[in-house]
Amino acid sequence: MEPKRIMLIGLGNVGAHVLDMILRTHLTHKILVAGRNQQYLHQRTNLSALSAIQLGFYPDVKYTELDLQNIEQTAHTISVFKPDIIFSSVSLQSWWVITKLPKPVFESLDEAQLGPWLPMHLTLVYKLMQAVKQTGLNIKVINASYPDVVNPILNKVGLSPTIGVGNVANVIPGLRSSIALTLDKSLEEVEIRLFAHHYVSHRLSHLGNAGGAPFHLTALVNGENLTKFLDLNTVLDLLTTKFKRLGGLDGMLITAASATTVINGMANNTGKIIHAPAPNGLPGGYPVRINAQGGEVILPDDLTLDQAIRLNEEGQRFDGIDKIEQDGTVYFTDKEMNIMNYLLGYECRKMTLLESEDIANTLRLKYIEFAKKYR
Repeated sequence: MEPKRIMLIGLGNVGAHVLDMILRTHLTHKILVAGRNQQYLHQRTNLSALSAIQLGFYPDVKYTELDLQNIEQTAHTISVFKPDIIFSSVSLQSWWVITKLPKPVFESLDEAQLGPWLPMHLTLVYKLMQAVKQTGLNIKVINASYPDVVNPILNKVGLSPTIGVGNVANVIPGLRSSIALTLDKSLEEVEIRLFAHHYVSHRLSHLGNAGGAPFHLTALVNGENLTKFLDLNTVLDLLTTKFKRLGGLDGMLITAASATTVINGMANNTGKIIHAPAPNGLPGGYPVRINAQGGEVILPDDLTLDQAIRLNEEGQRFDGIDKIEQDGTVYFTDKEMNIMNYLLGYECRKMTLLESEDIANTLRLKYIEFAKKYR
């Protein structure tokens, strides 16, 4: 297979894990890591490369300076490298930052869900997609930053990344393991098809329930639909007992594994069925057949694509996003925004794409002021 040119933008927790994983392969893809902190990029890229060499792999990896705040410079850097695939894990504030607050404080703020933090995740991805469009190149973009919502917003203005990672995918290994145990089958025999928004997949992993939000699950054993034989409560309870895993910053490892699966699936045109959020700018999460073009949604007999979209849009409301207008304007839910207002003194009921950066800066300052009280 012809080597692909893959660009990784952002080398934080997820990005660094992904770099480690994709360098440990005998495939000869060309990798370019891009970010702002040159000293860190130099040393962290070397750490990944030298560790891969230690394991018997010989990756082709380089790094370069890139600042997404400068759209023209970003477009130039992309044009020079000409990537087939860009993987972006950038954010103005990672979602896990609030998990470092004292537990009772974090739990109170976490009731606001992820939706109100949207400006932190949308702003830089919006700039990236503008830069990609400027190049005029046919580049597939994989987004790790709240793709369930960011991708469909950008889809409204023709700038959606190709697909997302994590979220719905993160609960799949646990669900497969739980179902295999419940049905007394080997893990290799069990496949599942899950349609679920970030809100649902996050709750399933950490609380063992969907919090009232809808989802659609199909369990297959050697291709046979055995969903009707599942005791769903038992299956979900196992996610918080036998198959309970670390979350927060440590838990980002499983997001990186999802990202690596998507990158490899597209770079190698595998055609495997996996799970991913926001294929082709759709809201929420889906089972997809991954290939060089992105992800093709795989539907069970008892669910249409329109039903799957509506299910995910309903899950989106539980996450604090009421609706997305045709121009990309977002309306936030009152319940979740009221929590942000009470705790942080921050309030945003409606946001256009062009307002995202300014609102993100306001939110960042409000959070810094709030967090200072607990240092």
